[in-house]
Amino acid sequence: MEMRCIAIDDEPLALRQISAYISKISFLELSATFRSAVAAQEWLKENETDLIFVDINMPDMTGVEFVQSLETPSMVIFTTAYAQYAIEGFKLSAIDYLLKPFGLKDITRAAEKALSLHELYTLQKSVQDDSIEETITEQAEDNEVLSVHADRKTHLVKLSNIVYLESAGEYVRLHLSDGTKLVTLFRLKNMESSLHSSQFMRVHRSYIINLQHISGYTKGRVFLSNEDYVPIGENYKEQFTAYVESKL
Repeated sequence: MEMRCIAIDDEPLALRQISAYISKISFLELSATFRSAVAAQEWLKENETDLIFVDINMPDMTGVEFVQSLETPSMVIFTTAYAQYAIEGFKLSAIDYLLKPFGLKDITRAAEKALSLHELYTLQKSVQDDSIEETITEQAEDNEVLSVHADRKTHLVKLSNIVYLESAGEYVRLHLSDGTKLVTLFRLKNMESSLHSSQFMRVHRSYIINLQHISGYTKGRVFLSNEDYVPIGENYKEQFTAYVESKL
């Protein structure tokens, strides 16, 4: 499945670099590039795209303002050289946030997240007559397994194999220790009740992590065993800090 995308960055070199990366990702089709968010706005009035790569710090209109202005929401991956804008990006439910300079591996990983959601949206639209109300239930008496309905089948997932869970609006993406990603129709806050509070912790409004998979942390991020990291939200820092200090 191919995804149409556009790239927006006011720096010519950065725009050429991201365009080169996109050309190497087989499922992405680059429809247009822009050095101005305003120009991209005009283009989107007459054209459609599945995914938008957009810089945040631009002179005519910031990437955040651009995304907020969109009449028809699209999946967004923010790109910027300034880490302090990450919180703004995640507040808009961005697919990912790439900090410059990033490489092909980083952008490919972000694009694969977008592809997973795109495939799910497409499937949902094409099977409207089928019931795809995904459910998540505790499967074992010791509550060590979750039943997750995704990809038109039911997956039995060991809690210990879940590295972290990521909210994507009406969906939740489960990142597993073997690299598998399962996307299911479910809200993160509802799924949270099915998880052991001693094993899982919400560290951001969009992320729940498996405490057993923490590999490191900084002031604003938690690094995980699968080499991913997630942000720590302001409202969750105190709880996370207390947990870390209890383990020292």
